[in-house]
Amino acid sequence: MDRMVLRLALCLLLCACAPSTRSTPSPSPTLRPYPTLTTVPLPSPTVTSTLTPAPSPTQPPTPTSTPSPSPTPRRAVPNFDHIFIIAFENKEYDLVIGNSDMPVLNRLAKQYTLLSQYYAIMHPSLPNYMAMIGGDTFGFTTNYPDQPVDAPSLPDLLEASGRTWKTYQESMPAPCGLQDTLLYVQKHNPFVYFASIRNNPARCKAGVVPLGELDRDLQKNTLPHFGFIMPNLCNSSHDCELSVSDQWLAVWGMKLVNAPGFLQNSLLFITWEEGTGEHTCCGLKTGGGRVAAVLVSALVRKGFNDKTPYTHYSLLRTISTAWDLPLLANAAKQEHALIEIPFRP
Repeated sequence: MDRMVLRLALCLLLCACAPSTRSTPSPSPTLRPYPTLTTVPLPSPTVTSTLTPAPSPTQPPTPTSTPSPSPTPRRAVPNFDHIFIIAFENKEYDLVIGNSDMPVLNRLAKQYTLLSQYYAIMHPSLPNYMAMIGGDTFGFTTNYPDQPVDAPSLPDLLEASGRTWKTYQESMPAPCGLQDTLLYVQKHNPFVYFASIRNNPARCKAGVVPLGELDRDLQKNTLPHFGFIMPNLCNSSHDCELSVSDQWLAVWGMKLVNAPGFLQNSLLFITWEEGTGEHTCCGLKTGGGRVAAVLVSALVRKGFNDKTPYTHYSLLRTISTAWDLPLLANAAKQEHALIEIPFRP
C-alpha cells in the first residue's frame, strides 16, 4: 500500500515539474486598412493618321484615270471590199453629162460623185487602158503593138497582196480571147498585153473571162476584189449611140449597184477611156480629151461635183492607195492627184 502511494506521489511530482505542451495562442495581428488608390489620369494617346491629306482647294488633284486612246486616223481612201471599173469609148465630157440620151448615167452622176475635170492620157485607145492598170503607156502609140510588155501590172500587185481580179470582156468567145471578132477587140483588153498574163494560159483563162461570168459570180457571191468590165464595140459607144450604152448600163451596171450590200463598202467607177479632143492636164505632154467619170458608192459624197484635175494615172493611184499597194510608174507622180476629196466626211 505504501509502495503504491509512493509511486502516485512520485508521478504527481514529475507531472508538476515537466513543461507544458499546450500552445499558447498567438495574439491576433492588428489589421491595417488598405491604402486609398489615387487615380492618375493617363495622357490622351497621339493618333497618327495614315490617310493622304486632302489637296489644297487651290490645287485640284491630278486625275489618275487612264486617258482614252487616240482615234485611228481617217484613211484618205477607204479600204474597199471591191473596186469595179466600167469603161466606155470615145466620147467627150460635154457629150455625156447632161445628155438626155443617158438618163441612167446622169442620174448616178447627180446622186453620187461626178469628176468634172478627168482626163485621158493620149490617143488611141490601148495606151489609155494600159495606163489604167499599168501606170504607163509603155511607148504604145497604136492599138496593135508587136509585143506585149514585160512589166508589172495591177493584177500582179493584187495577187501579191492576196486579192483577186478579173476582167469581164463582153462578146469575147472564150476565156483569154486573143483574136478579134466583129464585137470583141483586143485593143480594149489591156490585160492580154502584159506578158505575165498573156504567156501564162492558166492565169489568163482564170482572169480574162467573158462578161457572162459576172452573173455567175454575183449569184455565187464570188466577186473578185477588182473587176474591169468592158462592153463590146456597140455597147461601149464605140460604134453605137450613147442611148444604147445607157441601156446597157441600166442592165449590167445596175446589177452591181443593186447587188445586196455591194455599195456599202465597194466602189463602182464609170468612165470613158478617151475623148475626141486634145484636152490635157497634170503635166501630160499629149492629151486624150476630157471625159466623164462617176464614182458610185455609199462611201462617197452624195450629189458632189469634184473639180480637181485627175487622169487615168490618178485612178490607178487611188486603187493602190485603197489597198496599200505599191504605186506603179506615173501613178506615183504627185501631179496625178489622188482621188480622195469625194471620200471626205
